[in-house]
Amino acid sequence: MTFVEGPVTVTVPATSANLGPGYDSLGLALDLRDELTGEVISTSSIHRVSTSSTTGERTLEVIVEGEGEGAVPLDESHLVIRSMRAAFEIIGKQPPGLRLHCVNRIPHARGLGSSSAAIIGGLVLARALVAGGELILDDETLFRKAAEIEGHPDNVAPAFHGGFTIAGVDDVPSTGPSTGSGGPGPSGQRFFAVRTAVDPRISVVVFVPPTGVETKASRGLLPETVPHSDAAAGAGRTALLVAALSDAPEHLHRATRDFLHQEYRRPAMPESLALVDELRADGVAAIVSGAGPTVLAFSSGVESAETTKLTARCPAGWASHSLRVDMDGVRIL
Repeated sequence: MTFVEGPVTVTVPATSANLGPGYDSLGLALDLRDELTGEVISTSSIHRVSTSSTTGERTLEVIVEGEGEGAVPLDESHLVIRSMRAAFEIIGKQPPGLRLHCVNRIPHARGLGSSSAAIIGGLVLARALVAGGELILDDETLFRKAAEIEGHPDNVAPAFHGGFTIAGVDDVPSTGPSTGSGGPGPSGQRFFAVRTAVDPRISVVVFVPPTGVETKASRGLLPETVPHSDAAAGAGRTALLVAALSDAPEHLHRATRDFLHQEYRRPAMPESLALVDELRADGVAAIVSGAGPTVLAFSSGVESAETTKLTARCPAGWASHSLRVDMDGVRIL
């Protein structure tokens, strides 16, 4: 097994999970991309980073531009590096040294899948740095490892596949043929993801607040159980949302009504939920993106009059982005 010479660059899209009622199952890739460039280098090239005795010393250089610059670690704990190491572990060989350059455009801790982009980007980048890497680390295994690192598959699925995905985990591995990416996870679980159609008329506007909310804190507000009536209502809206995104966007407002998680998270992001309430009262299909606090509103084209009116409603101090649905997923340039 040999490493390729010279740098390799991958780009990974932002993602929005849940999409209202599709808690931990639905995800959408968005055309806002991080760019990661990696290169295998010799141990004498740059400073050394100590590691465990089983790997000796590895040479590492990490440069971050854009989102997270000056805040994220530049050592082995960097999420892209950790993901690359996981891929190399599966492949069976760690490189003598690594150089990583990240150009980050996806906001961190805002519910737009920055961690999933880092995980998918790191795994795919490491695989691309090995000659014949796809033969050793196939897509199914890579997706499973990404979901294991992230802890759930709803963001890593669209980051990898692009478009609109339905993802989840089976408690017992299926004995039948796989119909999508997946594989046994921890404790016999099996992650799966299926990509489905998206109406080409659909675009989104995201409203990004200046401060973030950590996913762990946001999840901590959710109850252990919900009323059966709420679960049933959520299941119905989730099914309708799949149809609405596929070819019936006129139903998006009704389909994005959530019963399971958004209201419970209001204490952590009151301004975001207030904006969702305001937009929905005016007939806009608005939701909290992922674990928040970004607000996502569905629209009908990035240059449409509807989108222009939506972006004008961005709160002071927030940022807005008018985005297409990304159909490509992770790409090697």
